[in-house]
Amino acid sequence: MSLRIIMVETTHPGNIGATARVMANMGLSELCLVSPRSFPDPVATARAAGADDILELAKKYESLESAVADCGCVIGATARRRSLASPLLDSEQAAVRLVRESQTTTCALVFGPEASGLSNAHLDLCHAHLRIDVEEAFPSLNVATAIAVMAYEFRKQSEHSVPLVTDRQGKEETLMTMGEFDHLIKHFEQVLHQTEFLAGPRIRLVRKLRRLLLHGVQSTQEVNILRGVLTSLERALEIPPKDESDNKKTPTC
Repeated sequence: MSLRIIMVETTHPGNIGATARVMANMGLSELCLVSPRSFPDPVATARAAGADDILELAKKYESLESAVADCGCVIGATARRRSLASPLLDSEQAAVRLVRESQTTTCALVFGPEASGLSNAHLDLCHAHLRIDVEEAFPSLNVATAIAVMAYEFRKQSEHSVPLVTDRQGKEETLMTMGEFDHLIKHFEQVLHQTEFLAGPRIRLVRKLRRLLLHGVQSTQEVNILRGVLTSLERALEIPPKDESDNKKTPTC
């Protein structure tokens, strides 16, 4: 049972080092960094206090989308209350969900830049959002401290046994990855543009569609069913797919 910690656009290398230290404390090892301002950095090494192996194995990405592409459960931390229509979990609820789903898929916790936190575009890539319960008058936690809270919650909840995800016939289902989900969204956009449902840039509508599908679609099987439906519409309407290899998805039962 493992958990991926993703830090997005971290500005102070000391926070990366402090995160590596607390990850070692709590038995976590997978650290991913999206466009950090400075890494590797001697300040990070000093703050890691011996957790050098975590820093050495840390992976760097250019975008959050690529960092979560193989993840089946992604939870993003936010200090602010947002109007986004996504589940908002407290630290315990988030840890319970991550422990449960980490038995069948790769899970990630995402934390944003120190000054601004995750953007709405970043949060759109998450299945749910996390808000740690703190004093309302001073709600902003240091990013390494927030990661420490969640690493502890995950360790504590890991002691509990949880059921595997199953379908109605009792068979295990494979949870979709965010990479598979992104391909589904792009396929939807392509078909809706070609049918002129999306006339011109309609970012808000696409974001709502993304959230709607993210809440309703969970397994790779369901993704393949929907992509099979889209492909059948393209064929019926004689719409040539832009990428034949990407759109030849058929439903599996």
